[in-house]
Amino acid sequence: MGLRKPNSIEHRGRRVSDILAQHERFFRGREGGARADLEGADLSRADLSGVNLSGAILRGANFEGSDLRGARLPGADFSGARLRRADLRNTDMTESILAGADLSEAQASGVEFFRCDLSNANFQRALLRNANFRNATVHGAKFTGADMGVAILRETDLSQADLSGVDLSTALLPRGYSPQPAR
Repeated sequence: MGLRKPNSIEHRGRRVSDILAQHERFFRGREGGARADLEGADLSRADLSGVNLSGAILRGANFEGSDLRGARLPGADFSGARLRRADLRNTDMTESILAGADLSEAQASGVEFFRCDLSNANFQRALLRNANFRNATVHGAKFTGADMGVAILRETDLSQADLSGVDLSTALLPRGYSPQPAR
């Protein structure tokens, strides 16, 4: 089954492609722009590669199985969003809010999670190679079975995150942090 195009998806009676265009005008400070509010939207299996949703409201939205490769998402609010099996490779999520989001089995290699709120997020079995988690809040986050090879975890308090079953041997860890052996 192929991916859905934004012009074929509606949210609150509007085409998502129109919401994205209006958001782009907002982001550039142009007339007729408005911040994208896609709270609770069903964007599952959507082709959103390369979109600009910087600062967008995406709380509780469903992105399951969507393609967000190369998207610009800094400062976006993904609280409680479903990103299960989403393709997030090489996205910029700097300072985004992903509290309580489900990113299980997501392809998130090369993602910039710098200064993100990832509290209580679910990253179980996610592909997180080369992801940057510097200064991220990971309190209560679950990384069980995730691939975190060469992930950057410096300056991140890992004490309240569940890293069971994660091989951190190639990750850049915080000073003084001793990982438990992967089981």
